[in-house]
Amino acid sequence: MGFVSVLSFAQQLAAARIRPGETCIDATAGNGVDTLFLAKATGNGGMVHAFDIQEDALARTGHRLRQELPEAWTGIRLHHASHDRMTELVPREQHGAVAAVMFNLGYLPGSDHTVITRPDTTLPALDAALALLRQGGVLTVAVYPGHEGGAMEAEAVDRWAAGLKQEEFQAVNYRFLNQRNHPPYLIAVEKRQRASSNQ
Repeated sequence: MGFVSVLSFAQQLAAARIRPGETCIDATAGNGVDTLFLAKATGNGGMVHAFDIQEDALARTGHRLRQELPEAWTGIRLHHASHDRMTELVPREQHGAVAAVMFNLGYLPGSDHTVITRPDTTLPALDAALALLRQGGVLTVAVYPGHEGGAMEAEAVDRWAAGLKQEEFQAVNYRFLNQRNHPPYLIAVEKRQRASSNQ
């Protein structure tokens, strides 16, 4: 059996932690692939928040969801907003209860390649995502260093992940080492379970 792609591995990590009825976040809706995946993983009793600054991305996401989910599926909120506003836009009762947050950095495929994710909003969004996660929850970040501006963002995200406190988080890096043209790679962060205070 061959190695899975970066995006497939991100979904595997999230699926292993999501329980039906939980809340999840797609921090970069794009074409809606991860939004749909999270909706199916949480079930119709769950909640998925999807963020994107481009109306085209939200339109594509909405179209995908209408095609793939029953009309009765009500637990999805599409936010026309930057992902660094997730703390503000996710209801307070869901703070600290999110099972998974998925980022897919770079640009929207088939759209304007000059509209890209940038460190000045990505890094605050990553911090916000960790604060929203429940214990045992996971954050996945698909990083694309190949486009203009991508290498700078990748370096910033690498530094951010390497600087996380190991007592609170586990961070891993999944990448293919012998592919040409700066292939994407995955950073995943798990929020550690706190040790019980019972003696």
